[in-house]
Amino acid sequence: MLASCALARAQQATPSHNVAPPSKRYCQPAGRFCFQYPAAWSVLGEIFDGNGVVVAPPQKKPRELWDSITVAGMDAPGSADDHLLGLDQVVDRAAVAMRDAGEEYQTLQRQHRLVDSLPAQMLKARYREKGTEHDWIEQIVFIQGLENEIYSVSLKCAPQNLAGLQPALSQILRTWKPAETRSEESQGNAARPQPPASPR
Repeated sequence: MLASCALARAQQATPSHNVAPPSKRYCQPAGRFCFQYPAAWSVLGEIFDGNGVVVAPPQKKPRELWDSITVAGMDAPGSADDHLLGLDQVVDRAAVAMRDAGEEYQTLQRQHRLVDSLPAQMLKARYREKGTEHDWIEQIVFIQGLENEIYSVSLKCAPQNLAGLQPALSQILRTWKPAETRSEESQGNAARPQPPASPR
């Protein structure tokens, strides 16, 4: 009995380790990026001609009002005079698009950050959607790749659900990676055997 009590006390004294929640992994079909998202969530479908995907938790409201996260990639964007847009200009355009889509637009936060060691900017805004009169918060993180291509991770949700969805957004941003970087490609090229020189 004494041994059993001592063992029970030892088990109680042993600190419990935090177990990471189960997750799923998604890789874009063209191989441009991969990320992990909560296992209880579902893929709603691909968008932007297969360059993006929408994931969401289970919900009972109409689909057009679902909270969701969209992860996408695009080519290096150009303006009318073919100059590449930087992150500042991309974020400015996103803000204009949200103003056009809604009323009572308000920028809540704008922040520089890094995602997988790549430069990124976050825009968080609130607006009321025209037509549905539904209030939305959008938190979009734009990521600039090594060849100036732009990726985005966007959470769109009802304001009251933002706090509960932040852990999922953080998980996606923490695990997001471009499928192939220039440095990896150059290392791969260096490892390939070179064809023999033609005799003179």
